Amino acid sequence: MPTMREVAEKAEVSITTVSHVINKTRPVSDELSARVLESMDLLGYQPNLLARSLRLGETKTIGVILPDSANPFFAEVARGIEDTGFEEGYSVIICNSDNNQDKEKLYIDVLYEKQVDGIIFVSTGESTKLLSDSREQKKPFVIVDRMMPGINSDSVMTDNEKGGYLATSHLIQLGHRKISCIRGPSGISPSANRFTGYCRALEEHKIPLDETFILDGDFHFQSGYTNTLDLLKLDNPPTAIFALNDLMAVGAIAAAQKIGKNVPTDISIIGFDDIDLAAYVHPPLTTISQPKYEIGVMATNLLLDRIQDNNRQPRSRTLDIKLLIRESTASPR
Repeated sequence: MPTMREVAEKAEVSITTVSHVINKTRPVSDELSARVLESMDLLGYQPNLLARSLRLGETKTIGVILPDSANPFFAEVARGIEDTGFEEGYSVIICNSDNNQDKEKLYIDVLYEKQVDGIIFVSTGESTKLLSDSREQKKPFVIVDRMMPGINSDSVMTDNEKGGYLATSHLIQLGHRKISCIRGPSGISPSANRFTGYCRALEEHKIPLDETFILDGDFHFQSGYTNTLDLLKLDNPPTAIFALNDLMAVGAIAAAQKIGKNVPTDISIIGFDDIDLAAYVHPPLTTISQPKYEIGVMATNLLLDRIQDNNRQPRSRTLDIKLLIRESTASPR
């Protein structure tokens, strides 16, 4: 491999001048810069970017830890992160923890070893130990989607409680009174807050909470499918189902159709997230739309600001959601 010395000899300049051109550490005349760059091109010289990054104290790399990269919601968030990082000259390393805290811890260690400039973090739960360790190491980070009690940091959330309320209120306004809820993992705030919104809507309309209609899922297709089969076997089944994410709602539609139920004539189903698939299932899914891409953009901008000034006061952003009515909900028969 050609060396910096060979580039300097080819361009007839000093090694120091070559270094300044490569690292932009001091102004160099256009004429000398052109000679250096031409010599680099002719010789096939590639600067040691890692050495340069370590010298400058930055790698122009950010890490992203997601709990489930196969979930289209997180894929869209990641796209917003990657696009924004690319525009600002940052590479993005995406790690999938599979909702496993041991794997999550391993990936945090890997990102430290890679000396990323900051981390965007979607936790597998609400344990704060990993983030507390990050603060001790003064590694800039931003929390996304899940609240972490006791951690005062930059964060980007959506109004999950409002979304749960809007979804349930929509079903009530259609005339439903027997409304089931398929929850997500109990240890994360989006599921808990959406369920709180569901309960608030029932309470406001004086509809008793029926525990037989409350089932726990895991935010995947299969749990929506199996829970819906169980609900529709009840002697007095619900007329509507609120699944706390779209993947479970799509599973619920498949289960209803499997046993010959028409959606929405026999059973109304509503989801949460507005993943791309939601518009293309049959019938198209009524859902609560989250600004997925914008979450990623905002999280990245907050992280880049934090990288520039790690001592500033933390900023929290809560993005709004909206009810998106399609064809999977209707008045009960």
